[in-house]
Amino acid sequence: MPLSKIQLSSSTGRRNLVINGAMQVAQRSSSAVTATGDGNYLSVDRFKWRSYGGAGRASFEQSTDTPTSEYRYSLKATVTTVNSGLDQYDSSIGHIIEGYNRLPLGWGTSNPSPCTISFWVKTSIAGVYSVSMRAGSGARSQVQETPSLTANTWTKVILTFVGDTDGEWLTSNYAEAGTGIILEFNLGRSNAKNTTTLGSWIAGNKVASDNQVRWIENNGATFFLTGVQVEKGSTATEFEHLPFGEELSLCERYFQTIHGGVCQPASSGTAETTFPRRPMRAAPAASVSAALKIEDPSVTVYTQSSATIIINNATARAEKLGINNLSGLNTQRPYFLQTTGGHIELEAEL
Repeated sequence: MPLSKIQLSSSTGRRNLVINGAMQVAQRSSSAVTATGDGNYLSVDRFKWRSYGGAGRASFEQSTDTPTSEYRYSLKATVTTVNSGLDQYDSSIGHIIEGYNRLPLGWGTSNPSPCTISFWVKTSIAGVYSVSMRAGSGARSQVQETPSLTANTWTKVILTFVGDTDGEWLTSNYAEAGTGIILEFNLGRSNAKNTTTLGSWIAGNKVASDNQVRWIENNGATFFLTGVQVEKGSTATEFEHLPFGEELSLCERYFQTIHGGVCQPASSGTAETTFPRRPMRAAPAASVSAALKIEDPSVTVYTQSSATIIINNATARAEKLGINNLSGLNTQRPYFLQTTGGHIELEAEL
């Protein structure tokens, strides 16, 4: 099966539908990165900040604070901006399970399977937290509560979500390479997105219970998460550890970086290139982490005057990139992307 359509299920020998649940991979940064808006992927791959338009912000980083020696890393979230509009907005840590990977659950059919989520959590603010699963469209929701968590103490939580027969799960935008399941660990609550119905599927876009802790109200509050596993059935098994290289390749379906390669000038100010890479979920968007540097065979270095990049003819498997904002290039020479400058980022996240 091509990597671009790999499915995580019992048929491939894998149980966990979550990618990077042990927080091993942090391609963007292992250090603290603060959210600038809603839906930001910040540090650890496949986990993102959600604020639903509210003012609340948090930083994410890859932490070595873990519950047992079985885990090397956790995701650490820290409140950097308090949300002052909790009657309107929620905040959460989100993970999106792609439609291809959700298919073994059979949701949207007459015989859906339950699934069980297990994870380790530690928070500086004690109390009850909410975990939710939603359809990609937001039209179906199920919310469950954790036990009351003790402050600054690692706790393992296990919750079972019943399957759903609603056909919403099988619509074309969400059944395959689109958003299959939106999984969220809620860190705030609002009147608009809260529910008192727990443990069953309901219509609408609900993410938290009325008992949810208002973590996002506390500047400097911390929340640690690791060992996140979602599996078919009503029993939690031991966490499924993958080799780092395998976990990285799964993450690269959604995000990958390019740090070197050969390029050829199309003009005195732009060098074009294609790079070998793994297939991605969809045609990616391209950006750069900082101004790129290229050098010619005589080791003369040319640096971008502005950190941008042009992407053309993009598909899930390849694209042509234009490194622009350069000057003085010789169109008869090859150039090499330096590893000491910025790097290219390709993103096909959900």
